[in-house]
Amino acid sequence: MRSKLQKFFEFSRTLLPHETTWLLSHQHFDDRSKVSILERVHANCHCLHDQECQPFDDTLDKRKYSSLKQWITDRLNALDVDLHLAWILDTERKILTDAVEPETETRLLHEIKTCQPTAFYFVKFYEMAQAYRHLLLIRMRYAEHAQVELFLQKNEAAWRRSLRISEELHQATCDIVNQYAGNPTPSIQWEQRLTDLFYDETLDGWNRYMALVRLTFIYYNYRRFEPLLEKYEYFERQLAEGKFYSKRILINYYGNRLLLHVRFREFDKAEYYGYLSIRVKNLDYVHYVNNLCAVLIRQKKYQQAFALLKKAQPESKKTPSFHNKIGFVSLYVQCLNHLGQYLPAEHYAETYLRAYPKEIFQHRWHLFFTVYLESLFNQRKFDRLLKVCKKYKLLERDAVYVDKPYYLPILRWYYAAAALYTQQQTLEQLKPSLSAFMPKQCPDTDKLSEIRTWIHQIKTVEHSLGSFLEELVQRAGWK
Repeated sequence: MRSKLQKFFEFSRTLLPHETTWLLSHQHFDDRSKVSILERVHANCHCLHDQECQPFDDTLDKRKYSSLKQWITDRLNALDVDLHLAWILDTERKILTDAVEPETETRLLHEIKTCQPTAFYFVKFYEMAQAYRHLLLIRMRYAEHAQVELFLQKNEAAWRRSLRISEELHQATCDIVNQYAGNPTPSIQWEQRLTDLFYDETLDGWNRYMALVRLTFIYYNYRRFEPLLEKYEYFERQLAEGKFYSKRILINYYGNRLLLHVRFREFDKAEYYGYLSIRVKNLDYVHYVNNLCAVLIRQKKYQQAFALLKKAQPESKKTPSFHNKIGFVSLYVQCLNHLGQYLPAEHYAETYLRAYPKEIFQHRWHLFFTVYLESLFNQRKFDRLLKVCKKYKLLERDAVYVDKPYYLPILRWYYAAAALYTQQQTLEQLKPSLSAFMPKQCPDTDKLSEIRTWIHQIKTVEHSLGSFLEELVQRAGWK
């Protein structure tokens, strides 16, 4: 890519396939060269890496690239529901503070004529119009007041309905989140109602989208992914038509598609959506990087994952979410381990452990200590490994953690190997604990592969222990 078109190339790499699909279907250019540029932008959108993209024609007048960039920006901004919400909130502030400019009022009166109850932020727009009615009447602007009053009367029933549904969604959320947090509260009773709301094309967009978010939680709670995929396919068609559009919603959709394709073991598709989810940085950027890197690690693409993590380090330090921070650190250490850089992995983990011990035990401690102990194990630092286990009471914590559906006994296995190697315990003494703490359910294929890798690691240090663990796996009937 030549430097004179570098700015346009960089701009084009912030665009997403659903955006360019919509732009192509809504362009009416007479200039064929602009259409060809837009088609190249669309084709490049599907490329995961810059080097895979086709170059733009630098023989064309550069002003065409500039005008096309402005056209793309203006069209997407006009479609963006989040930008529209920002305008609604700003306009409401101006109404309440008597600071409405003539150009703002012109747009407001135009939108009052055209706004429908299906608009994404219909409820907020309606409530802004209620405030605007007071401003108009006190100033005896009867014609404009009549226009606004007509809009409010015409759409009052739809507004009240949206409010009732919003409250109903909150009731559903209480059940769904409680179940997700591990409480026995069921949530499946909300499936049909939420499905009806999501597909209801007479309802405002925000409530429909919130219904989809809650359905996503329900299907993950019950591990039912086929009906979720069906709803995401419908949602994808809506996005391609420009509905529900904002950059935030679209990126969140890509992130959710990654998780869904992982469940179906479609890792190439998961990787594709993962790269789309990190194309533009937002508040959830580290979360999306973590999910993508987890997929890359599953595919043994360790260098790619490590490069992404290094690039995202500044954002990982700034994110307020310790769940994401600790996930990031754990993946970073895991990549270093896979790349054979055990000492840097140990140092990176220990630095974080010294700084945030409390936060680690509040968020994803099992993952963190799994990769940390792996770095010690592979350096044969068994005394240090035992000291860490005892200092932080990892076996006691592990005993509570055993009921988690994704539990694997690797911390206990590393401890057993270190205790045997240092002759602090015998295999006969360790066998009851090792037998008791085996997962209740057969792990999935990827987890079973990890278990075999760990057993192989342990066997190179303590052959008798490795053989016993193999026997446990056979006894459990895992294949």
